[in-house]
Amino acid sequence: MTAQDDVQDRLDQATAALTPRLQAARAAGRVLATQTSAAKDAALTAIADALVAREESVLEANAADLERARVEGLPTPLHDRLRLDHDRVAALAAAVRDVAALEDPVGTVVRGRRLPNGVRIEQVRVPFGVLGVIYEARPNVTVDIAALALKSGNAVVLRGGSAARETNRVLVEVLREAVASVGLPADAIASVDDWGRAGADVLMQARGLVDVLIPRGGRSLIQHVVRTAAVPVIETGDGNVHVYLDASADVRRACDIVVNSKTQRVSVCNAAETLLVHRDAVDRVLPAVLAALHDRDVVIHGDDTVQGIDPDAVAATEADWGTEYLALEMAVHVVDSLDEAIAHINRWSTHHTESIVTEDYANAERFLAEVDSAVVMVNASTRFTDGGQFGFGAEVGISTQKLHARGPMGLPELTSAKWLVRGEGQVRE
Repeated sequence: MTAQDDVQDRLDQATAALTPRLQAARAAGRVLATQTSAAKDAALTAIADALVAREESVLEANAADLERARVEGLPTPLHDRLRLDHDRVAALAAAVRDVAALEDPVGTVVRGRRLPNGVRIEQVRVPFGVLGVIYEARPNVTVDIAALALKSGNAVVLRGGSAARETNRVLVEVLREAVASVGLPADAIASVDDWGRAGADVLMQARGLVDVLIPRGGRSLIQHVVRTAAVPVIETGDGNVHVYLDASADVRRACDIVVNSKTQRVSVCNAAETLLVHRDAVDRVLPAVLAALHDRDVVIHGDDTVQGIDPDAVAATEADWGTEYLALEMAVHVVDSLDEAIAHINRWSTHHTESIVTEDYANAERFLAEVDSAVVMVNASTRFTDGGQFGFGAEVGISTQKLHARGPMGLPELTSAKWLVRGEGQVRE
């Protein structure tokens, strides 16, 4: 038997084993779609309580994953994403309670009218049905997405990656038990992690059982899902995020925003990776910003002008302009105009988040209008691109596509719509 035969055999086995699991999730989704907000909130409260009660089990599993990550040489930036501790478990429980407190989008009337013949039509929000989510080394995503799925009336099937397999195994167990404890189907939350990559392949091909697939992770994972999946995909993007210091940028504001955007948490997709600086701000602003970054141990990849100011900067290559470092590294490039800055961003950005630091109102408005990204900011840290910061509660991800959802995805983005038509015997003439 060839290696290809082995892969196919494994896939066939996974399909046979997982199809009943996906069918059960679909049945659970139908139940959830008709639940009241109170019933769904009770499940979320039970999940939050269970996370606190089972913290020791969760952290023991997470410690095993972290040790395996160390032994197997998992890239350092992923260790922070993988790690849970007392405060992070408490934050997960708090985030679930925050989701319970949010307005339920299901049944919300998007638009409606009465036709001249008396027929009433309404477009209302409804759950998708079954969400499939594929992600890497982020056990917090397991809880966040399960909470958002429940609140929006969806079942969810998770593939959390091998790096977090023990943590996710315990978390899914905790979530399922909590949901069942309030009378809702445990199968509303399922995982295919026990089948590894074959499980992910089954999930990507489960058209008719899974309604929407959402990948979260690095560029290679996302592009693999987009190119491979038969299930409709909402593409969430990696974050080659930019901050641009305009000619009028205030020095203190520039330092605060750049340092926070880069270093507040380096392993996340809304951390800034490239700094663009108008040439007229180089002498006045850039030395202070570079010094502030060096104080946080950030390695600078700079162009010729930057290297002339900062002797510790390493020479930037063209590849640096397209790199998501997820580490204490930053590419820095001097531009001659706002036009050049916008052109650079629109070429190299992953269309996630970009921010301008400026005191010029006209330039701020041009930046907002002409930069083609999901979130565009003026005088604010890129770290604000987050469902919690936007007031959505937890988020599924940051969508960088232009269909259905763009930017942080909260509860409304996990619903579709249908039309309700009410008549009194009218027929079309």
